[in-house]
Amino acid sequence: MMDLNGFREAGEVLYDRLRLDTYPVAIQYIRDASRIPPGFVRPSANGQKWSLCQAFTWVRRWGWNVAMTSEDNFCVPATAAHGWEDVSPEDLVQSQLVQGWHKDRAAEEKRFSFGHYRTLAEHHARAREHIGFLCSPLPRTEIVPDSVLVYGTGPQITHIIHALCYEFKHPVVSSFDGFTESCVKGGLIPFLSQEPQVVLPGAGDRSFAGIMDHEIGIGLPASLLSSVKDNLFKTGGVLNIGMPMKTVLATGLDETITPGFHFLRQKIDEKKPGSRP
Repeated sequence: MMDLNGFREAGEVLYDRLRLDTYPVAIQYIRDASRIPPGFVRPSANGQKWSLCQAFTWVRRWGWNVAMTSEDNFCVPATAAHGWEDVSPEDLVQSQLVQGWHKDRAAEEKRFSFGHYRTLAEHHARAREHIGFLCSPLPRTEIVPDSVLVYGTGPQITHIIHALCYEFKHPVVSSFDGFTESCVKGGLIPFLSQEPQVVLPGAGDRSFAGIMDHEIGIGLPASLLSSVKDNLFKTGGVLNIGMPMKTVLATGLDETITPGFHFLRQKIDEKKPGSRP
């Protein structure tokens, strides 16, 4: 595992070489509030509450260091999913029924047995050992992360996936339902399962955290960051699409490609000396 400076260097590589608009986010899960370092912003200390995805936005767009616990988070379902409070599965399902997110109780129960929710249930006891997380901009992180969340465009995230799959030791398999994408799939699942997850920002991400329409993300176990850094842009060798993205341009074209181009070319040529009337 890399040390703090190693993580900072990897963060700089991702930020600079991928030309990211925002900083990758370093996330560390804590077992006690005494682990919160001085200088970390905690919403409750200022009489506020944020959502977890809002905390990530303050980090990646403003470069803040942020601490979040149940006391700081108004998105109670995310608190329950992280195991920071004692919430029964029945009450969590009922809270989603009250929201009207899915058709009925059967649909909600199926949702919580699917994909990353199943993974979360398998690791629930370990998740409950923690009471919150710290997050910091990776290129100058103040913490050694457990997981790293990166937001970018489709091509930027594709480069990270290619780097993960270059040796095909870490193929990326994700499930999607449009909820708890940043906080659970982007941070918690990679930490608990040690598997990367693609993040398709959901309802809360879009409405609360100001995530742009063009942005998607990927959550990485911190242990895979060195592999991403080392394998970045290796896929395809000289044919790698790179950043800025290289595209294959058509060659062998001339003015006959459109009638308008052809017409104007003929008019120009007619005015040249020696041209036929």
